[in-house]
Amino acid sequence: MFRQLYSAFTSENSIDQAYADLTRMLEHGAWMFSRANEVLYSTVPAEEVREPLYQRDRAVNELERSIRRKVLRHLTVNPGHDVAICLALMSVAKDAERIGDYCKNVFEVGAFYSEGFHVPSYQQPLDEMSERLNGLFQELIAATRDSDEAKAHKVIEVTREIRGRCDDLIEALLREEEAIEFHEAVAYSLLARHYKRVASHLANVATAVTGRLEDLDFPSEDDDRALD
Repeated sequence: MFRQLYSAFTSENSIDQAYADLTRMLEHGAWMFSRANEVLYSTVPAEEVREPLYQRDRAVNELERSIRRKVLRHLTVNPGHDVAICLALMSVAKDAERIGDYCKNVFEVGAFYSEGFHVPSYQQPLDEMSERLNGLFQELIAATRDSDEAKAHKVIEVTREIRGRCDDLIEALLREEEAIEFHEAVAYSLLARHYKRVASHLANVATAVTGRLEDLDFPSEDDDRALD
């Protein structure tokens, strides 16, 4: 889909720039996710990351507004022209903005919870999901920039697996019979929730790259829950 968008609008400065803005939003999101997890695992202090992270979030918000302005400008000058593609671009810009919000949530878990993680059966899968999501950001940035549908499908496949693992982890926490410190259990459940939402919004952007616009906000046939 984005290959069509790019070729259709190469002569249209505002939409071409909006497309570049979306890529920058995803790059900011990748940086925020990485830094938030560094705070979570105490490799950098929260106070060192807080202001740069919130500056990036403000930049993401401004880029989303910029995309809206450019798309609306294009539609004003070209009424009724490629409306579906323009609406898809605005939709996935919202996904990129929401990713920034969930990165802030991950950061807040790391900033406010300082007791450490001591239950490998929960910590290990969360560690693995964090690492895989870091890689998926780069995959999606490349897929979006290059309109690479094969990479986009790979992102969708992996995010489906991550969302399922997050659901399994939360269910296991609710069924847990062993004693786990209350605050640690809350941290695990929050991280599972935040990672799931990051994965879902990455999947939605990837879905747009594949051209399946009807599936936006419903990135998986086996997951009938719309995005937040």
